Amino acid sequence: MAHVQLQVSDPSTCQAPNGPFEHVYVTIADVQANVSSSAGSSDSGWVDLTPGLSGHPVQIDLLGQASNQCFLASLGDPQELQPGKYQQIRVILTDNTSATDSKELPNNLCTNGVANCVVLNDNTVHTLQLSSEANTGIKIPPGQIANGGLTVAAGDTKELDIDFNTCVSIVEQGNGVFRLKPVLHAGEVTTSATSINGTVIDSVTGNPTTGPVLVALEQKDANGVDRVFMNTLTNTSGQFVFCPLPSGTYDVVIVGETSASAVYAPTVITGVSTGSALGTVQLHPSTVASAAASLQGMVTSQNGATPAAATSIDVQVSALEQVATGLTVTMPQVPSTANAVLALTTGSSTTCPAAKDCVSYTLLLPAAVPYVGAFAAGGTTLAQSVLPASYTVDGIALVPSSGGTLDCSPSEQQATPITPVAGTTLPVTALAFAGCQ
Repeated sequence: MAHVQLQVSDPSTCQAPNGPFEHVYVTIADVQANVSSSAGSSDSGWVDLTPGLSGHPVQIDLLGQASNQCFLASLGDPQELQPGKYQQIRVILTDNTSATDSKELPNNLCTNGVANCVVLNDNTVHTLQLSSEANTGIKIPPGQIANGGLTVAAGDTKELDIDFNTCVSIVEQGNGVFRLKPVLHAGEVTTSATSINGTVIDSVTGNPTTGPVLVALEQKDANGVDRVFMNTLTNTSGQFVFCPLPSGTYDVVIVGETSASAVYAPTVITGVSTGSALGTVQLHPSTVASAAASLQGMVTSQNGATPAAATSIDVQVSALEQVATGLTVTMPQVPSTANAVLALTTGSSTTCPAAKDCVSYTLLLPAAVPYVGAFAAGGTTLAQSVLPASYTVDGIALVPSSGGTLDCSPSEQQATPITPVAGTTLPVTALAFAGCQ
């Protein structure tokens, strides 16, 4: 047998005062794992990782500490598992109606009486609406688990961390309605050497920047493209820390603004291993492209019927940039947007093309050429990329409220590359998804 300790973390970028949320409360009823990568919610093989939560769910504030701190909440005692590679994990939340039972949730922090809620920076409380995940569980597929799954051998003791990407997972639908469309990642962590930290300064003044700075931790996907694994904001001293982290090597992408909303040239540091301290990292002011570039486009979706008809999908929209030979990263939006990438849902609208659902978007991005360097323990040397600034808007289609199950054929679409222009809004070719569920 093997032992697994389960934890939840969230280095978040959308916490007040820079973001809209003071608290995000979710109530976890169970966490389960399966060795099968394709098992459905009603299939056999699901193993209970948190039997102690039965009848005693745990309410967690995903913004339980300042956005730059290592937030970690344990979900019970270590559990024994049969050896194997667990390729799916699902997190089951308590339905909002269950919170009316004071015995089940005696210390409910949602003052409006539900189990899951958000508290805005004006202290108003809003129900966090759930979909089917309350009953079937928020699935974390192999592609969102470090190394494709949690491998346990007889006699092993493992620690599994589940990261809620709060800022991407919460969608405001208007009129004070907030819905959870969860984006989760998981990975094995250890009790030591599982952090990456540093301090960001202005290259001219040598002081912390006067405005917000977003730091994204990225890893390559199956196609060799860096995707955001975690992101956080620096504190007022310019410091950031990611912890706990699955062991591995990451690239760090940093975007920042001054208090006057001037946008720095991005910084990209490659080859950073867990346990590394980046030390002082510079952001360089741009004298020719200090305003953000705005990219506007539309995502459309339709099913695979004959004739095809409109159908809704969740879609993650991000901007990809080649910053060096063989290195394409996800370039986060400027930090004042509070979201590194966009999580959207297509729907019916008079603006949609015939027989298609759609959603429009705007990405606010640095217009300057980034500074790039390979991590060195004694100090990283940065040099401005020889490649011109150019963005490819990328969309990944997901089954609505599935937590990451791919949808449509193909599931990824890319727009025509576009050269950003500071202070200018540029149109992007449509991301047209077909063959969707």
